[in-house]
Amino acid sequence: MKVDLLGVAVENATMDEALRLLETWLKSRDRTRTVYFANAHTLNIAYSDHSYRLLLNRGDIVFGDGTGVRWAARFRGVELRGNVNGTDLTPALLSTTQGHRMYVLGADPASNRAAVDHLRRTFPAWEVVGHHHGYFREPDTATILADIARKEPDLLLVAMGNPLQERWIDRHRRALDVPVVMAVGGLLDYCAGSIYRAPRWLRDLGMEWMHIVWQQPHKAGRYLLGNPAFLYRALVAHRPHFGTVARGSGLEPGPTSSTPRHSL
Repeated sequence: MKVDLLGVAVENATMDEALRLLETWLKSRDRTRTVYFANAHTLNIAYSDHSYRLLLNRGDIVFGDGTGVRWAARFRGVELRGNVNGTDLTPALLSTTQGHRMYVLGADPASNRAAVDHLRRTFPAWEVVGHHHGYFREPDTATILADIARKEPDLLLVAMGNPLQERWIDRHRRALDVPVVMAVGGLLDYCAGSIYRAPRWLRDLGMEWMHIVWQQPHKAGRYLLGNPAFLYRALVAHRPHFGTVARGSGLEPGPTSSTPRHSL
């Protein structure tokens, strides 16, 4: 079931439901499925950029990531049943599945190599069949797409930050014969050890953003200014529903496209 958050249809799912869905998609090579994650920053961009909002809704599924998104859903009268973020979902998927092939695209060259080494050590049941950093020029795209096609991965991780990563996936989707393509943001930096996850207690309090700002001060504006702006937009947009929370419920999705969206 989906909930419309500032025009983006976000799946109301638990982590276990997301894992089961991705496991099913990995076993099928009938078409490429795209997986996006929407946090407050993502939805702020989508609020101001109509084309990006439509792009997200063209994806096969968008999961809600973070405390801000949970609050926005509550303004709509919906209690999100899980915080399905890519930093947690991806390693969980790699831990619970095996015998698949992965291609890793994104981050700077050193972080990309370090992340690949980490993934190979941590998830030996998966084969990393190829990788490329994210600092390439558009003329290099054809070579990268050809390499991905030649390696035939089951999973493609694209870590370029948003909205760049989602735009790249959407632009080249027809050329990607990969069962599951996930836009995973800063995941490779965590894998490379460039940055570290907040302690569990801080995440449980919904304050992981403070730990991110401490490690990456250049993102302070995104959180200190962006989060309040997002909550204000969500409250104004969904004011009629504020104060009435229906656990597990969903509302009609936002802008639609010709690409069918999956629903759990």
